[in-house]
Amino acid sequence: MSAEIVNLKRARKAKQRREAETTAEQNRAKFGRSKAERQTTLAKQELEARRLEAARRQGSDDETAP
Repeated sequence: MSAEIVNLKRARKAKQRREAETTAEQNRAKFGRSKAERQTTLAKQELEARRLEAARRQGSDDETAP
């Protein structure tokens, strides 16, 4: 029964590379869109917010009262 010898320095560096790749992948998904795609998404969000506001019930000013 012999254990596998692990170089801790290499293991730490490999872990950092994996974490950096994960972060990079998340950033590509978040920021890697074209200007047209960003504008389309923003327009859809604004439209949805306006629809929600238009559908809101008109009641008393005190929203905390049951």
